[in-house]
Amino acid sequence: MLLYGTVFFLLPLAMMVFRAIDNPEVRDALPRTVTTLQDWSSEGGLLPSDEAYAALSADLAEGQGTRVVGELARRMNYEIGGYRTLVMKTSRALSEQAPPAATAKAWLIDTDERWGELTYWSAIKRASTPLTSHYLLAALDLRQDDSGDIVRAEPDQRIYLDILRRTLVIASGVTLTCLLLGYPLAALLVKASRPVAYVITLAIMLPFWTSLLARTTAWIVVLQENGLVNGLLLAAGLVDEPLTLIFNSTGLYIVMVHILLPFTVLPIYNSLKAIPPHLMRASSSLGAHPLRGFFAVYLPLSLPGVAAGGLLTFIVAAGYYITPSLVGSAREQMLGYFVAFYANNTVNWGMASALGLVLLSCIMSVYLIAASTLGVKQLAGIK
Repeated sequence: MLLYGTVFFLLPLAMMVFRAIDNPEVRDALPRTVTTLQDWSSEGGLLPSDEAYAALSADLAEGQGTRVVGELARRMNYEIGGYRTLVMKTSRALSEQAPPAATAKAWLIDTDERWGELTYWSAIKRASTPLTSHYLLAALDLRQDDSGDIVRAEPDQRIYLDILRRTLVIASGVTLTCLLLGYPLAALLVKASRPVAYVITLAIMLPFWTSLLARTTAWIVVLQENGLVNGLLLAAGLVDEPLTLIFNSTGLYIVMVHILLPFTVLPIYNSLKAIPPHLMRASSSLGAHPLRGFFAVYLPLSLPGVAAGGLLTFIVAAGYYITPSLVGSAREQMLGYFVAFYANNTVNWGMASALGLVLLSCIMSVYLIAASTLGVKQLAGIK
């Protein structure tokens, strides 16, 4: 178990943390430039020395046609929009004619006047450290300015805190709905006769035995304007026109609750099954109303199962990616979508890891609150 936990949990987690702060692109592509900029600062308002311009020219010329220049352009574009174009333009110009070291400064500024601006050199200096906080700051809608101070990102770039808030709201809403539906269902499963219990158990377990993609696609067919639900509502005369039940928050909640309901029901069922039946009869014999007996006896004893089911549902819901992508609109996309986007589409492992760490931190905070309130043993169902 120790080996399994190390290989499949601790090691990937450590790699994710390292990816979120790793910063090799500038040092790999511009080794001479990084060395010459070590003692330079933009606070004096002066451009780097001629030696720095010569080093930059030599580094870009040496890296021409290799992947390090492309990675450099991509990394610097995270610092300043348009930096990728600047790097690639200069690299192409160097492939045609590399200037002598003595005229490198004039040649670079003549190639693109942005090489004569402090902002672009400050970005190189800022991004030349072996480790960086850029991705973690960006995941929190923050950035580091030219003077090294941490400030809020530009208004049009402040998106991740809103996405995180949306993720937590959707996960909380799905969890609460699953608890409201799952508790009565689990109680019915405990009280039902054996044949009825078999049918209910089969209905609960069926989502586990069906592909997630197949379940989500089936709900798209059921909830669309010409689907089964709208057809029944129109036939019954309850609505005059089809309802919009898909590609919005309504469809997202319906599908996610259906998929995640078993994660809520099963822990609650195990908790309710362990409660001795005579306790409710004893409270009734002592004059307690059934509602009072439920809230004073039955519900407190079932809280560990409720907490375990709710926590498990929340954790799974917060990390969902496929279902929101298929049944939700752009306004319902959760943080997992953007983690997958950066990992698969833009291959920005730093940003993907940083967003993953932010989500993991939020989930761990919820877990720690639940563990400190109820206890780890209670959450795990250990007596």
